[in-house]
Amino acid sequence: MKSNPEILFALNDVPNIKQCTTAALQHVLACFVGIITPSLIIGSVLGIESEVPYLISMALFVSGVATFIQVKTFGGIGCGLIAVQGTSFAFISALLIAGFSVKAKGGSKEDILAMLFGICFVGAFIEILVSRFVDKIKRVITPLTTGIVITTIGVSLIKVGITDLGGGVGSTNFGSMQNVLIGLFVLIIIIAMNISANPWVRLSGIMVGMVIGTIVAFFMGMVSFANVGTQPFFSVPIPFKYGFNFDVELFIPIALIYFLTALETSGDLTANSMFCGLPIKGPSYIKRIKGGILADGINSAIAAIFNTFPNTTFGQNNAVIQLTGVASRHVGFYVAGLLAILGLFPIIGSVLQSIPKAVLGGATLVMFATIAVGGIKILASEPIDRRKSLIIATSLGASLGVLMVPDVMQGLPDMLKNTLSSSVTMAGFTAIIMSILLPDTNNAQNKQGADSTQA
Repeated sequence: MKSNPEILFALNDVPNIKQCTTAALQHVLACFVGIITPSLIIGSVLGIESEVPYLISMALFVSGVATFIQVKTFGGIGCGLIAVQGTSFAFISALLIAGFSVKAKGGSKEDILAMLFGICFVGAFIEILVSRFVDKIKRVITPLTTGIVITTIGVSLIKVGITDLGGGVGSTNFGSMQNVLIGLFVLIIIIAMNISANPWVRLSGIMVGMVIGTIVAFFMGMVSFANVGTQPFFSVPIPFKYGFNFDVELFIPIALIYFLTALETSGDLTANSMFCGLPIKGPSYIKRIKGGILADGINSAIAAIFNTFPNTTFGQNNAVIQLTGVASRHVGFYVAGLLAILGLFPIIGSVLQSIPKAVLGGATLVMFATIAVGGIKILASEPIDRRKSLIIATSLGASLGVLMVPDVMQGLPDMLKNTLSSSVTMAGFTAIIMSILLPDTNNAQNKQGADSTQA
């Protein structure tokens, strides 16, 4: 394992307390914004701002618990790597659709959250099941279908980012020059830091942009800390605090995303293994991937129980391993501890809630667009022939069409309408069905040729 000269501490090495703390803090800084942002977005868009501090606390707390499970491993659960867990962005659009559906029926904030956590809890068992067969499912869910879905997720979230940049849903001064300028200011800072030659500057770009943007916004009179003192000092995790509800129509889009998240986690853990100097083939690799995806599903179930949104393995923390050369899983315990401790103090969430929507929008616009770019990279990783072009065009056309004109589905039965009104679900279903119906003649010919050569 130490044959890789870039690794300072291998997987089972034990750095001293100072070294572990320093490396752990860098991991926390890299993932902190990603963990809290989904709760900020879902809370503000659905109009349940009063619950956001608690939701953020639980997001941090569960991320700590989930990271510990991944790093420690319990039987076949967990990958045994520094696989930092955090709230997934992939579910935001589907959760917003579900939340608005409950809200349209007159549901309270408790009803909304009970439904969201209910469908997320049941959905987690999809990923748990997939973890047992991930090596076989990869034959059906290819880079083509995964790339289409990830691209759609990113594009569908851009609307959320640009809405926040303008001031947020229901803002009395939406689209004002003040909001647009502060959002663009944050965006420019992030871009400037991301073109730096220094990898640490690039890694901290989003957090620094949001901090500087909030400071500037404070002096512009856009920040209020009036609600900070209203939060309790210490937060107690309460299982299903908001209750539990379930609707199969709202569940289907969530189930599909869980299905695809398993494959995304597989890719993140493969990259993590490479940076740690571990093999990415063979029985030990398959066992590690299956254990990691299984933990991913269990952690998402734990997230729903403790009132936060689905967890996934964060790819950005792989970059920290690569940059620091610290692959020791011992550091993962420090990361888990720091995140769990931060999650016990809701005042942190209350302070973060004070970040102006325009600042948040300037940052998330880049983050969401980056998700779309990631999907495009996956699509471009293989040659795009006529068959793939047809599948991509049809899937993106159907999904983006539904995104732009959601009323096109209003004549369908309620179950189909709620399912296919999600652009992500539409993209996934279309891509998978077309991939099955349109035979891949190139692969068939290549396999036939290989068989002939061996004969």
